[in-house]
Amino acid sequence: MGETAPTPPPPPPRSSSVHQLLGGGSVADVLLWRRWGASLTLLVVSSTSWYLFERAGYNLLTFVANVLFLLVLILFLWAKSASLLNRPLPPIPDLEITEETVDKVSQVVQVYVNHILAVGCEIAIGRNLKVFLRVAFVSWIVSYVGSLCSFLTFAYVGILLSLSIPVLYDKYQHQIDEKLVVAQRILEAQLRKIDDTLLKKLPLLSHKEKKVQ
Repeated sequence: MGETAPTPPPPPPRSSSVHQLLGGGSVADVLLWRRWGASLTLLVVSSTSWYLFERAGYNLLTFVANVLFLLVLILFLWAKSASLLNRPLPPIPDLEITEETVDKVSQVVQVYVNHILAVGCEIAIGRNLKVFLRVAFVSWIVSYVGSLCSFLTFAYVGILLSLSIPVLYDKYQHQIDEKLVVAQRILEAQLRKIDDTLLKKLPLLSHKEKKVQ
């Protein structure tokens, strides 16, 4: 009797899937290109908008007004011709925001607002110097990036990254996780050095240390 071939070891367990980390809904499907039509539409619309407003020099308010006027004109002519030719009216959807949608949006906004308020309380009331320095550093980075490009370009780059990074991470999750662990350790070490250096240079803290001594 021939020996049976040994069964290969099972693959290492994956961490939480990217789809779950992104919420597991339609937004995650779009960002992971599981809905090709919606993802491609988002890419085309954002690219066209960026080109029109950033390169062609279109004004946003004028463009929106012209598009709305053209849309209303088409619907008006469609409705008039339908009444004359006994055709069905244009299929206009129910343009109404439901209470469920408002509740979902308010819940999401509430989470972010509470987080911002918690950070503000930690700085103002808790006097957490490390949190203050990190917030100031992030604000400086955002201000510096804003001086290099417009808000529209910044948003467009964010959309491009959102449509590319999740897909790449979903495909090469294990390799990227290994690199991120190493990068996180290096970054934490550098942040500790920066915090220690800044704490030593602050005259108020050094004055308090002298009093304690």
